[in-house]
Order: sequence, then C-alpha cells, then structure tokens
Amino acid sequence: MNNYEIMFIVKPDMEEAEIKKTADSLKKVLTDKKAKVVEEKAMGQRDLAYEINKFKTGYYFLFVVEAGSDAIEEFNRVVGINESVIRHLVVKKED
Repeated sequence: MNNYEIMFIVKPDMEEAEIKKTADSLKKVLTDKKAKVVEEKAMGQRDLAYEINKFKTGYYFLFVVEAGSDAIEEFNRVVGINESVIRHLVVKKED
C-alpha cells in the first residue's frame, strides 16, 4: 500500500447535492478496492488558473489515501469517464 494525494475539480454548474454525490461516488470507488481514505477535504468553489471547458470556477476536493495500484487505476478509469469532473490529479507521496 502506498500513500497518494488525489485532487479533483467538479463542474460548478451542478447543485450542491449533486456535487456531494459525485465526491461520495468517487470515494466509494476507492473504498471498494480496499483503499483507506485517511483525509478528505471539500475545499469549496475556487477560481481556476485557466478556463477549462468554458468553466472559470470549480469545486475542489482533496483525498489523502492509502491504496494499492489497482485502486488508483480504477479511480483514474472512473474519473476519466465521469462528465462531472473537469480535472483530476493523483500524486504518489514519498514516505
């Protein structure tokens, strides 16, 4: 198991309940693959550094997880086809 930081940005034109549901479903993808979510932060709506898909803001989320590579691969696959997420980044943390 390795430590990872996962940040993703959800589209701002959704209702708050939908945004929360999106974050929860992505968390479930990780936990279903035996990953442990150590820390979860909803950072709120923030300005983007540059426009993405005609959006100038987005809802930022940060997960710190202990996971195997299969959980991270599945997360990347699911987030890639999820139209609610406009950007994501997974960084492996060195111990």
